[in-house]
Amino acid sequence: MQKKLFMRCLLIVIVGFLFGCNSSAQTNVEVSAEVFEKGLADKQVQLLDVRTAGEFKNGHIKNALQANWNDRNEFEKRAAALDKNKPVYIYCLSGPRSSAAASWLRKQGFVNVVELRGGFSNWKRAGKPVVGMPNILQMTLADYQKQIAGKEYMLVDFGAEWCPPCRKMEPTLNEFIATNNKVTLLKIDGGVHTDLMKHLSVEGIPTLLFLKNGTELWRKNGVVEKEELNSMFQSKK
Repeated sequence: MQKKLFMRCLLIVIVGFLFGCNSSAQTNVEVSAEVFEKGLADKQVQLLDVRTAGEFKNGHIKNALQANWNDRNEFEKRAAALDKNKPVYIYCLSGPRSSAAASWLRKQGFVNVVELRGGFSNWKRAGKPVVGMPNILQMTLADYQKQIAGKEYMLVDFGAEWCPPCRKMEPTLNEFIATNNKVTLLKIDGGVHTDLMKHLSVEGIPTLLFLKNGTELWRKNGVVEKEELNSMFQSKK
């Protein structure tokens, strides 16, 4: 009887151990561009870009599959074609969408999901190879300095048309510029002019810079509300 009880307890412990190991395999894995690139050398890896089709056409990592996380019907249909037992390397523009999509994949039983820290923007800043980029000249630092020269007040907006937070903030920026006609707005496509972003240490989009006579006095990454923008301007002018 004692031997049977002992064996039963031992079995419970082993099952619990195996379950714990399996659970730990599902924890979040987020890696740098360098580690991500090395992982892509494994031919078993399924590379998934969860941005929109428009973003994807403006440049992506070679061999990436595209499934728009913002379109859940599309995403789930395309994800269904992936092999749950093979690694999935996943990225978006800057991280939030791929993090959410990776969490969903793990809950569906995908055993190895690896996220690109900082997303596609970080990949490009690290100088990693990109395919499908449109043939658009990068804005140089000298070009940028010419744009801001001679302007007393300037608001520089690093954004993109396909960036949801950028679109959300656009009415706020338009209203601010309409109300404060002394401020010049300079819009820079953060999906294209990544070299300039690197020069200016702009980590992601949307990012706003406020300049006075060419000197940066304030910056904010993320969505800025109308009250915060007005308050900033009153304190800096």
